[in-house]
Amino acid sequence: QLQLVESGGGLVQAGGSLRLSCAASGSIFRFNVMGWYRQAPGKQRELVANIISGGPTNYADSVKGRFTISRDNAKNTVFLQMNSLRPEDTGVYYCNLQVVGMTGTSWGQGTQVTVSS
Repeated sequence: QLQLVESGGGLVQAGGSLRLSCAASGSIFRFNVMGWYRQAPGKQRELVANIISGGPTNYADSVKGRFTISRDNAKNTVFLQMNSLRPEDTGVYYCNLQVVGMTGTSWGQGTQVTVSS
């Protein structure tokens, strides 16, 4: 069983920063994509950023230049550094892991990020 454990959410003022982390354990295959999604009240869950095992990354246009995704392959952990936070960044952030070439995906429990104005 694959498990994703997230941490780092909280309440910050606009312009502040947070660093999220997600540690994966269990049946982790060598080639995978780990990413962060978020869901605001009344909105669909959306991709924030993801990172492939070898290093390539993708970002939503709304967070480019402000957020940075990274991973520590030795510890099977992915991070999301969030700077210059805005109220519209508020939502529940979920960690995701997708094994390349396999059906199904895994999700973390979610961590709340609230940005006040």
